[in-house]
Amino acid sequence: MTVENSLGRLDDDDYPAYTMGRAAEMLGTTPGFLRAIGEARLITPLRSQGGHRRYSRYQLKIAARARELVDQGTPVEAACRIVILEDQLEEAQRINEELRRSTAEPQTSTDG
Repeated sequence: MTVENSLGRLDDDDYPAYTMGRAAEMLGTTPGFLRAIGEARLITPLRSQGGHRRYSRYQLKIAARARELVDQGTPVEAACRIVILEDQLEEAQRINEELRRSTAEPQTSTDG
């Protein structure tokens, strides 16, 4: 792997760059919280060759949202479900907007 390829991964939100300890530190939580949201299937960390969990920035963003809900008193399982539903809703809205744009564009005819 070249240095350029390695540096390019720094901008990749899906690259599993963070260890469990570092991820917990960044979120201000415990490794146990990360394990709990993993067990609830909110996020699935990748594993290093040594079997250690590695988290991406995207996963940390999702974990941070779950932590907000838990901090507000929502049980972990419910917080994970809420975050999953929010993510599904956001994706559905994005798809709907794309469909609206594509049907609103004038159709050009190739018939002369």
